[in-house]
Amino acid sequence: MYIKRYTIAALILMASVGAFVYTYITQETRSIDLFGIPLPALSIAIWVMVPIFVLYVASVLHMSFYSFLGSMSLRKYEKDYDKIIDTIVETYLGEKSRSHTFQTDRYSLLGKLLENTTIFPIGNVIGLTKNEKIDGVLKIIDNIKNGEVADLKPYNLLKDNELVIQNERNKYKKGILKTEDILSNRTKYADVLREEAYIDYVKTASIFNLLKYKALLSKDSLYIILTRVNANEYTLEIKNEELLPLIKSLDLNAADFIKLSATISTGDMIPEQRIKLFEMLSDENEDATDAYLYTLFDLEMLAPVDSILDNSLDKEYQNFKAYRALKLCNKNFSIELFV
Repeated sequence: MYIKRYTIAALILMASVGAFVYTYITQETRSIDLFGIPLPALSIAIWVMVPIFVLYVASVLHMSFYSFLGSMSLRKYEKDYDKIIDTIVETYLGEKSRSHTFQTDRYSLLGKLLENTTIFPIGNVIGLTKNEKIDGVLKIIDNIKNGEVADLKPYNLLKDNELVIQNERNKYKKGILKTEDILSNRTKYADVLREEAYIDYVKTASIFNLLKYKALLSKDSLYIILTRVNANEYTLEIKNEELLPLIKSLDLNAADFIKLSATISTGDMIPEQRIKLFEMLSDENEDATDAYLYTLFDLEMLAPVDSILDNSLDKEYQNFKAYRALKLCNKNFSIELFV
């Protein structure tokens, strides 16, 4: 019950009781002593109204107190609701660090779940929430997914945030960001984005500039560099002594070394350099021996192959021994089937 309405009803009740007593019961006046203090003589009808008034005051104080407690509790829920909205926004944005203190048990449970959850919108949900803050973030996510560039500065996201990376990637594809800008600023751009930019960069860059950002070298960029050696376009003139540190900087296995040789075979590196490169690699890394054999077979250099296979253990290089045996029987198969 609203206090204003309750007050009006209480006044009507007090007036009605007083009028009834004064009109139909007695119009006498009487003085009352309160703790030995004589009070002014008043109509009995008024004295009858006094307890009702006292009860009214007490009840108003009682209701006001619990109304205050209720408003405080409601304020907690309102604050927690705002925090939940912020948590949902942070979850959509993929923020790693999410921590809020909730004052109500129900929102606390939901908040803890959201803080340890990754969510991503599926389909078109923009406008369904009827919340301006959430809808704004959903719109940004949708724009970034569609290759557009969004303003993420207000959210202070980290450079390795997935949305930030994709947004910067969109800028790069649209020409807003230059390759050199990304490569030269490691504090602003995530390593994964810089490595992607480096892959494009190595397609045309000079050897000096390639080595300038060699910390960003990946397998994919290495393959591109090797195909440019002695190529007709964007030629790289690079010695094996310069290639070896680049190759050794990556954690390559036997399959990777074979793929390196296969990649080089599609380029214009002269056979002598290719053979020497994998000979040097096999001398330093046993995992590169298969690639060296692959290279020799691919270039039909069978004498060095025989030397390696004949001096190996029976269980070693069985695939290459089988391939050699077939070749001796004039059975022509692709070396790719044996690696």
